Order: sequence, then structure tokens, then C-alpha cells
Amino acid sequence: MKYAFLFLSAVLLFVTSRAQTTVLPVQQFSKALSAPAEKTILDVRTPDEYTSGHIAGSVNINWNDSSFGEKAQLLPTNLPVYVYCLSGGRSAKAAAYLRGQGFKQVYEMEGGMMKWRAAKLPEEKAAAGKEGLTKANFEKALNTDKIVLVDFYAEWCGPCKKMEPYLKEIAREKQATVTVLRIDVDKNQELADALKIDALPVLHIYKKGALQWSHLGYITKDNVVANLK
Repeated sequence: MKYAFLFLSAVLLFVTSRAQTTVLPVQQFSKALSAPAEKTILDVRTPDEYTSGHIAGSVNINWNDSSFGEKAQLLPTNLPVYVYCLSGGRSAKAAAYLRGQGFKQVYEMEGGMMKWRAAKLPEEKAAAGKEGLTKANFEKALNTDKIVLVDFYAEWCGPCKKMEPYLKEIAREKQATVTVLRIDVDKNQELADALKIDALPVLHIYKKGALQWSHLGYITKDNVVANLK
């Protein structure tokens, strides 16, 4: 009886693990997409993000849209689903939802489109016209006697939103000595790629054009201010 119970537990564990989402590094994700087998490639970013550049053959269902569930029901549950967003947060939530709806083969792209672009993998681009800040203009903005605090963010990024109020406070409180430059990576993809920004939030501190300090992830105001010296 004991061995039968252990065997049943092992089987259940195996079945459960098979149903769980597999997170794939971008190169492995790309290789899986190139295989001839039928599949669904799901981009869960906003329509604007999708238009600005996406993986060929992907369909766009916005995770933040109230109709996500209704639209996801139209996807074939018997096919593997490869899910991605910009950095991995939304795709993780969407993948968990899909598992709950009976999708057995759900794969996430680790790091999202930021890692995909950092790896120079191909994407379909929209027509020119949203180029954002050029690297030359970015470097010109650093050419100042003030300290330049650069905040790389996105509207969908939770930690970015949490940091935004105190970054605006720093801009007001230290305006005589510090310039705070906030850059939306969704609108400045080429610059983010050139500076190797492949995760968010990222803060940089420049002095006379030279990078002096950088930080990835959430950080408190006090810790940022301590580096503005």
C-alpha cells in the first residue's frame, strides 16, 4: 500500500510538472519557434508595443485588456503556446492563466523582447516614424556640468512606477546640481538596445558624460541620493 501511494504521488508529480510553464532563454525560444511543428506564438503586450516590433507570426492579445480571457478562449488548446511580453512579467501571468484554462504546453520567453533584442534576433518592425531619442542626442544631453541621473522605465513596469514619485522629487530638490532624464524604453528601443538595457528599471548616473554608477531593479530614494555626490 505504501509503495502504491508513493508510485501514485510520483505519477501525479510528473503530470503536474508536464503541465507547468517552461521558461526558455531567448535562443532556445527562437529555436523552438523555427521548428516546423504547428504552434501559437502569443504576444501579450499592448497594441502599440506590438506595432513597434514583434516576433513574426505572433498574435497579439493584450494581457492588460479586460477581454484577454475571452480572446484567449479562441486559441487552440491542443497546440503549444509560446508566450512573450517586453521583459517577462506579463507573459508569466498570462502563462499561468492559460494553464488554468487547460493549455498543457505553455512556454515563456525569459526576459521578453528586451532580451530578444539584446540578442539581435529578428523581429517585424512597423513603418519608420517612432525612432525616439538617438544615441547622439542622448550623449549631447550628458554633456553638462551637472550630474545626470538617467531613469530607464516603461509605463507597465511596477517598480518603475513606484520609483517615479521620488525621482521627480530629486529633480525638484536638486535641480541646481542634478538633471533627471527619464527615458521610456518602449519609445526609445534603438537607444535601449545601443546601451544594452535589457531589463527594468535601470538607473544610470553620469558625470561629465562618463557613466559613474548603475543599478538594476527597485532601489530606495535614500540609496539613489547617496550616489549623487
